Amino acid sequence: MTTAPTEPLPLPARLTAPPRPTQRHPWLLPVAKVVHRTRRRTQWVRDGWSGRVVWAARRDSEDLPVRVKQHGSLLLRELAPDQMGLQHSKVTNLRLAAGRLDGIVIGPGETFSFNRVVGNCTRRKGYVDGMRLADGVAEAGFGGGICQLANLVHWMVLHSPLTVVERSEHSFDPFPDTGRVLPWGVGCSIVYNYVDLVVRNDTAHPFQLRAWVGDRYLHGQLRTDVPPAHSYAVEARGEQFVRLDDRVYRRNQVWRRVLDRRTGEQVGEELVKSNCALVVYEPGPDVEVIDLG
Repeated sequence: MTTAPTEPLPLPARLTAPPRPTQRHPWLLPVAKVVHRTRRRTQWVRDGWSGRVVWAARRDSEDLPVRVKQHGSLLLRELAPDQMGLQHSKVTNLRLAAGRLDGIVIGPGETFSFNRVVGNCTRRKGYVDGMRLADGVAEAGFGGGICQLANLVHWMVLHSPLTVVERSEHSFDPFPDTGRVLPWGVGCSIVYNYVDLVVRNDTAHPFQLRAWVGDRYLHGQLRTDVPPAHSYAVEARGEQFVRLDDRVYRRNQVWRRVLDRRTGEQVGEELVKSNCALVVYEPGPDVEVIDLG
């Protein structure tokens, strides 16, 4: 149930900060991208040479015996007619990206980087214009839609003992909850190569990612060699829509409960993320919006 906050809405600095230089001067954006990409490539090389990070790269077409988590994500949502073409193109991009990801094994002590494994989504590799989000607006872009694959990986990882090292969420809530299956706020933003999903295996067992595109769903599995001692339940708490300075924001907290797989008893819980994002659609009449003035 939506409840009124007991204190003013703590908006993230990125939502209330003055416009970035690239927002004031869009012509700077290509330069900024080059700088960010160069910095990330340098980090990859430095971490690899120093031995601080061992990047997951081995692929195995044979399934590891234990399925930890499985999920299917609907490929096409019912959006405006002018956006459906981009959604169909998104399926092409997801099929290519899933092929790059499928079978990757994250060995003990290894680190998985979504951007390193999937790579840059270029026309030369067969990627097409698909739907991507930029400043809260759905627009066309090469490789658009692969965030859905990152979302799927992140959701499966949250149900495992793997450690999320890096993950960036969207700063906007772009669509109403029609047909939503997963809690709001567990998605990922991906921009090659500097906005990434990075996961580390701190266990003594390998974990394998499987991914493929079906007729209606993007499918994924996370597998390992022996049953883990714990299972996990991920849930949203404190869902709120609030209006502040003529803008509507959505906030919640994503929590993960740790369960003993043998007894089913809860043995722990942890806060995964506190989310707050600008809503770029008009909430329906059934959504309570708390006015903070």
